[in-house]
Amino acid sequence: MTTRTELDFSLLQDALGPLRDREQVAARLLESSLKHSFDPETELDWAAPLEDGKWFWPPELVSLYDTPMWRRMPEEQRMDLARHEAASLASLGIWFEIILMQLLVRHIYDKSLTSDHVRYALTEIADECRHSMMFARMIQKGGAPAYPVPRIYHNLARVLKTVSTTPGSFAATLLGEEILDWMQRLTFPDERVQTLVRGVTRIHVVEEARHVRYAREELRRQMVTAPRWEQEFTRLSCGEAARVFSTCFINPAVYDNVGLDRREAVAQVRASGHRREVMQSGARRLTDFLDDIGVLRGPGRRLWKSSGLLA
Repeated sequence: MTTRTELDFSLLQDALGPLRDREQVAARLLESSLKHSFDPETELDWAAPLEDGKWFWPPELVSLYDTPMWRRMPEEQRMDLARHEAASLASLGIWFEIILMQLLVRHIYDKSLTSDHVRYALTEIADECRHSMMFARMIQKGGAPAYPVPRIYHNLARVLKTVSTTPGSFAATLLGEEILDWMQRLTFPDERVQTLVRGVTRIHVVEEARHVRYAREELRRQMVTAPRWEQEFTRLSCGEAARVFSTCFINPAVYDNVGLDRREAVAQVRASGHRREVMQSGARRLTDFLDDIGVLRGPGRRLWKSSGLLA
């Protein structure tokens, strides 16, 4: 039976049009999950040796690409940097996914346990568990260390998980998913890249497409129905999350570990027009969406600009 609340939701709309029925969206995502879900433990050949002469990440997506330092580096050192940056990004992905899983559990805590909306959230949590294990195993296979985010941001995330509003949670989810997704869509068809890495990114892209749809639909609904204070807080917290995300995107220790001067490397990355274009291109689909639904306003928008993710 359709409840009064669901009928009310069906009458709401934002700048993108009418809001979709929450249960219908979840039902379609559950159907897709049945058809297109993967077990990385059996789907990928973890025993296969790594391939000589292949990258762990497309060179154009490596932070120092097309800088003076990059042009001085021998090819072997460039490939080593790509291997360490792949490990850094995988470490960042695990951190974000652990945060996301906790936010999703909070989101469904007081919702109907028999609804498709909750059932899909639990399905997504299971996906994220597999992704985190997959990323960790890829780091180990590549032989680079894990790269945790700085302690200050690790602890700041504890605060986020405690005070985040529901729309803030879904905005942060999209931030953690969509930029990496853009990069991975360039990675998995790239034959210059290790077969294992391509397999990992293919699985992640296919399954994250559902996660993005779920988060976008729920964020749209929350930005229409949340009280004004919550909308304003979401704009601010989302902007701060963008600043932290861009700061943590590549751990500067990767430069030390491949024999580069960390201070010079960080300075050249910050000055790189190519890197700025890569990051803004990766964020553009997300920032366009957030702008359309009213998230990129006021001080929050200024934080997005300071992050370098918004032109």
